[in-house]
Amino acid sequence: MTARLPPFDQLVFSGGGLRCMWQGGFLDAVRDEIGLDPARLAGVSGGSMTLVGFMTRRGPEVRDVLCDRFADRGSNIAWDTPGEDGLTPHQRMYREAIAEVIDADCQRVVAEGRPAQILIGHPPSTMAPTWSGSAAALAYEAELHLVGSPHFSWAERIGISSTLVDANAAARRGELLDLVCAAATIPPVFEPPEWGGKPVIDGGMADQAPMPDPDEGHTLVMLTRIYDGLEPASGRLYVEPGEETPADKIDFTDPQKLRDTWAAGEEDGRRFLKENGY
Repeated sequence: MTARLPPFDQLVFSGGGLRCMWQGGFLDAVRDEIGLDPARLAGVSGGSMTLVGFMTRRGPEVRDVLCDRFADRGSNIAWDTPGEDGLTPHQRMYREAIAEVIDADCQRVVAEGRPAQILIGHPPSTMAPTWSGSAAALAYEAELHLVGSPHFSWAERIGISSTLVDANAAARRGELLDLVCAAATIPPVFEPPEWGGKPVIDGGMADQAPMPDPDEGHTLVMLTRIYDGLEPASGRLYVEPGEETPADKIDFTDPQKLRDTWAAGEEDGRRFLKENGY
């Protein structure tokens, strides 16, 4: 008989934009079966919203709200709202959708829940935030494809820094929505906001799978793509999609792809349970 998994002390949510729907489906299928109740959580980029969905058990609501918002969207270009949105409607649409989920009750649950942290990035300070963030995005894409790992080494070299923000404290201050949206700021598509007086870019450009602080115990790391260069690490179990997710990272025009990505996560979750003796 297959040995069952040890308890996970930590749960980490990788970024990946709308591919993070896969994380939600997977965890919906496995969390109660394996008794997943981590002492600490960490998330980055789109994984920050999955983190909130997990803590509040509102993951399916996140999926449904996003699908509703995208139902009538035919283009990723803001042809009809250039004055309001600039080139694309993504930043406004994402915030409006997430605001439906992160209400007062949601913030209360996160404020009172297990310790949770969200990684945000900061662009190099030598240029305007939008342009320096764009340069950082190019470097991120290059390393992502060359190294094939969720953990990067170039970020610090080109001047990207990061902050692991206390999500519980942000929720207590009523700033959880701002934090989750800031964590998913992809230049030049999104305009960099500020956090603590510093411009913010997507934290995934610094690390696609940030460990909590303190980093202690057995960790389940939820990825959203297959990494060819992923190396095993003691005390960590990295879980990847079985195949490329139907949803693209920032395609806001096809809600069915979100549903299919969630369903793929559920299927991979059921397979995971079977492979581990549940």
